[in-house]
Amino acid sequence: MHRHDVLILGSGLAGMTLALQLADTHRVAIITKRSLTDGASQWAQGGIAAVLDQTDSVADHVSDTLVAGAGLCDEAATRFILERARSAIDWLIELGVPFTPDAEHETGFHLTREGGHSHRRIIHAADATGAAVIDTLAARVRAHPNIAIFEEHIAVDLIVGHKLGLGDTGCLGAYVLDKHRDRVETFTASHTVLATGGAGKVYLYTTNPDTATGDGIAMGWRAGCRVANMEFVQFHPTSLYHPHAKSFLITEAVRGEGGLLKLPDGTRFMPQHDERGELAPRDIVARAIDFEMKRHGVDCVYLDISHQPAEFIREHFPTVHQRCLELGIDITRQPIPVVPAAHYTCGGLITDLNGRTDIPGLYAIGETACTGLHGANRLASNSLLEAMVLGREAALAIKASAVPVQPQPPAWDESRVTDADEEVVISHNWDELRRFMWDYVGIVRTDKRLERAAHRINLLRSEIDEFYANFRVSNDLIELRNLVDTADLIVRSAQGRKESRGLHFSRDYPTQHASTQDTILAGRQDR
Repeated sequence: MHRHDVLILGSGLAGMTLALQLADTHRVAIITKRSLTDGASQWAQGGIAAVLDQTDSVADHVSDTLVAGAGLCDEAATRFILERARSAIDWLIELGVPFTPDAEHETGFHLTREGGHSHRRIIHAADATGAAVIDTLAARVRAHPNIAIFEEHIAVDLIVGHKLGLGDTGCLGAYVLDKHRDRVETFTASHTVLATGGAGKVYLYTTNPDTATGDGIAMGWRAGCRVANMEFVQFHPTSLYHPHAKSFLITEAVRGEGGLLKLPDGTRFMPQHDERGELAPRDIVARAIDFEMKRHGVDCVYLDISHQPAEFIREHFPTVHQRCLELGIDITRQPIPVVPAAHYTCGGLITDLNGRTDIPGLYAIGETACTGLHGANRLASNSLLEAMVLGREAALAIKASAVPVQPQPPAWDESRVTDADEEVVISHNWDELRRFMWDYVGIVRTDKRLERAAHRINLLRSEIDEFYANFRVSNDLIELRNLVDTADLIVRSAQGRKESRGLHFSRDYPTQHASTQDTILAGRQDR
């Protein structure tokens, strides 16, 4: 039995921001599936969007976000988050994050521009911003005496009072599998925070790390939280197409600095799809690439920045340049083969602007949450910003809240289960799920495809529920269970939207309704 003031599930930017904001006054535990830095935040290349230039304004940043969000952003939430961007960036600078300098700019830092932005407002650390930020925060997290880090641990499920017959006592913590000892332990806390990231691994092709299995969304939904807008899955337009390049994306900033998308014969195609060309929002660019690949029967398209000086490319994109060189592609002379890949989960658990969910004592921040900022399509580089701002706001709410008197939950009971006899069931179902989600619930959807996906999800769920009920839990089983629940939420949300908007494009309903409405699914409390 482990007892802390605050239990944080997930160790990305949102979770570590919250931990550092609370650690001077609270005993904090961070649960992370692998090492402290093994999350999607570490992989972020482009940067963080914030108004840092006198020629820019928060009003323009809000406007760009609303346009990209295709009418579904919550304007008040958007303004709330973007107004706090400068303060969040200043905090990172104070901590020593090595952003790329620019002596000629008023801030002293280089700002780049990305698709959908009307100004240069992306502060970055070359093309490895996530790594620079996470490494800086991780060093401070590891050094703080009030933060306990539990690596190689994965949450099995939340401990919720009403599900255990303990009354309406809210969230009491979580049952967590210690992968070192292969046993489930009980973690209790006055405040439990879901900061587990998104669900990119529900798709066959993704830019996300293997840890992105929708854990927090699935756990929150099973506990009774409402979920919103899960149909809006952002596919990054430019993931490196190469058999040995697992999950490697080519940063949006390559297009921001003049990169052009071309067919194999060298013909540009984006101007025929959108007047903004390569700088159109991600949903438009991804659909355009998908359309051209299907029209021409090609496996990929090409992103070409070789017309820029070689030194400029090496200076601005050292990570991309080096990785491509390792695979035999010199981007100073050759175009980069790219395809779209699942990248970001715009929907999630419904929260307020302090990260509070529907369940007392339970918070969700970062990609796990749906605050209203991203609408039907996230604007580039707003995600790291949201993770920081909501991490800081959740900390303020936790500091201001009274400590509840909580009952002691029961320990995990595995007296009626045995060791699994056939792990192949898990690996087979995992592969099947990711393949049919890619085929049926991808960039372009139809009612028939969604029906097929829903049918297969129901079959998989019955197998997985039987497996979960009879055998001891494992990391793979926990992740597969969460992926199936998350896939179900995506499909059900997509079936409920009878229009095309933002990231959800349906051939059966190709037009956009004049009115807007969130897709909200009530939490499932019986599982």
